[in-house]
Amino acid sequence: MEPVPALKQFYQEKVAPHLKAKLGVTNLHQIPQIEKVVVNCSVGKQADRKQAVEDALNDVQTITGQKAVITKSKKAISNFKLREGEPLGVKVTLRGRLMWEFLERLMKMALPVVRDFRGVSPKAFDGKGNYTLGITDQSIFPEIEIDKIKRQLGFDICIVTTATTDDAGRELLRALGMPFRDHKPAAVSQSEVAAA
Repeated sequence: MEPVPALKQFYQEKVAPHLKAKLGVTNLHQIPQIEKVVVNCSVGKQADRKQAVEDALNDVQTITGQKAVITKSKKAISNFKLREGEPLGVKVTLRGRLMWEFLERLMKMALPVVRDFRGVSPKAFDGKGNYTLGITDQSIFPEIEIDKIKRQLGFDICIVTTATTDDAGRELLRALGMPFRDHKPAAVSQSEVAAA
């Protein structure tokens, strides 16, 4: 049997009871939790689009540890020199163990090495408790070897939660250790994460 990821164990032991008390829910199934994480990378208007998609595919697979899917254009747009069905980028949907491990690496290793990092925006919620974060450079992830980077790629990371409101989603991510810019300390201390 595989060991439980440290962040998931931390969620079950510390974060879930904290959220239950803070949000005043009685049913265990009402406690917000993370459903999935979607990593989406678009190569945009690059001259060698096919090679750029290949590079994005390799980098996203290296970072997430899961095979990525190539996204294609749904319709032709002449102004962008785009044909229908042309590859535009890649995406991967993480669930379960890979999702928890990716989130832990993102919050503890990748985000803190961003130059002049002051925290992520606490406002990037969609109104239903889901959070989207933009990353401008893939080199912040420890899995990427800097000398092998062929081109700079940015991607969106969408964290889908079962929270019904932005406040509940924000409280969930803050308790898990997401470094929000508003400097409110996490309700559950990070030293407890390391001990988990």
